[in-house]
Amino acid sequence: MEDYARIIDYLPQGHPSEKGFKKEPVAYGVGEVEFKLFELVPKSDAIITMGDRVYIGKETSQRDKVAHVKKRVGYDELTAAAQAELPFVIQEIVEDTEERFVKFFNESQAISTRYHMLELIPGLGKKLMWAIVEERKKGNFKSYEDITKRVPAIKSPSKLIARRIEEELSDPTQKYHLFISK
Repeated sequence: MEDYARIIDYLPQGHPSEKGFKKEPVAYGVGEVEFKLFELVPKSDAIITMGDRVYIGKETSQRDKVAHVKKRVGYDELTAAAQAELPFVIQEIVEDTEERFVKFFNESQAISTRYHMLELIPGLGKKLMWAIVEERKKGNFKSYEDITKRVPAIKSPSKLIARRIEEELSDPTQKYHLFISK
């Protein structure tokens, strides 16, 4: 269950494909935990900007900008602007929740006898996967910076994670989901 989402597009005049003269404003958001994509109906007095963190949980009294979640949407249902903004917002979320993703580097394991979770991260092949596994035997990683110091071939772990999340969202044929909820 998502409690917070980040705004990736805001259409104060409503969606252009909507018919009729009374269009309601709409915003698109991405959840911070399971990276679900939502179409949101903002409150009439709300001032919404790209990247805003908004409460969408069950406690309606806490919702200061969003009236309600209209529906979950797929990547292909997002506006072009939302699709363009999504990588930046995902990157922000990944950097803001560093502990969660460092834990992934520390706890990831084999999916099958020939495939490891780390290999699903763009830019990580068998060689880097083994380097990470060997380094974490010496002790858990503490931060993205620690990963970069101990495995110098990995320049920006947060960008690699963000790219994987974007792949999982945009490609419905992905067999494995490490970070998003279907």
